Amino acid sequence: MTLSTTALPTAHPNSAPRLSIDIWSDIVCPFCYIGKRELERALADFPQREQVDIRWHSFELDPSISADPGGTLVQAIAAKYGLDEAQAAASQEQIAARAASVGLEFNWCQARFGTTFDAHRLVHLAGKHGLADAAHERLMRAYFTEGQLVSDPAVLRRLGAEIGLPADEVERLLDGHEYAYDVRADEARAGALGIRGVPFFVLGGQYGVSGAQPAAVLRAALEQAWAAQHPQPLTLLGETGEACEDGACAVPAQPGSGSQDS
Repeated sequence: MTLSTTALPTAHPNSAPRLSIDIWSDIVCPFCYIGKRELERALADFPQREQVDIRWHSFELDPSISADPGGTLVQAIAAKYGLDEAQAAASQEQIAARAASVGLEFNWCQARFGTTFDAHRLVHLAGKHGLADAAHERLMRAYFTEGQLVSDPAVLRRLGAEIGLPADEVERLLDGHEYAYDVRADEARAGALGIRGVPFFVLGGQYGVSGAQPAAVLRAALEQAWAAQHPQPLTLLGETGEACEDGACAVPAQPGSGSQDS
């Protein structure tokens, strides 16, 4: 399989040989939730899974949306894509079925949508505490399964507490602008890499995988990225022949004399 190359920095040559996975994702993107689960399935029996570092990056599907625009998800989908509501509902049913195939519950009828900017800032705060993955998981379940409005500060406070974040840090984040730069920097980096849709995975700083690919595709990508970062030593075929090394060559022994090196 050939994957597109990108330009993220690779690990320092003197650092431990770990494999990075950078993921651009939005909290309310159903395929991002599905892609997250597919990646987890791909990693489940990956032999080097303990040497993989996952780094989450912000991506807003609609940066202009308000905190609570009202209306239903079906109405919003219909308006955005020029569908009637029956077609929009059918599309969400199909996505819900795809989510169910990987063990996720998408209750699209009760979904409440709005800006995800503060939710992304919360993920960055969680990352400071080593909890970015837990934050993504909890926020996505809140939106897709529980019908919670993840733009609501009260919801973010409660979810932050559930994740294990310090209440004072969550409060300071919601009262100010902490990690706003980090969200924008992630989005700018996505633009520089040519990322137009999510989820998007970058493995080892060199290989890109776009979309909620099946676990088998992601597993193959993991193996390719790992092999590129950890080339196997040469396998010697046959016995060692005569050779020169370390500035000296073995000189064949002459009849009647001892062997010597030049």
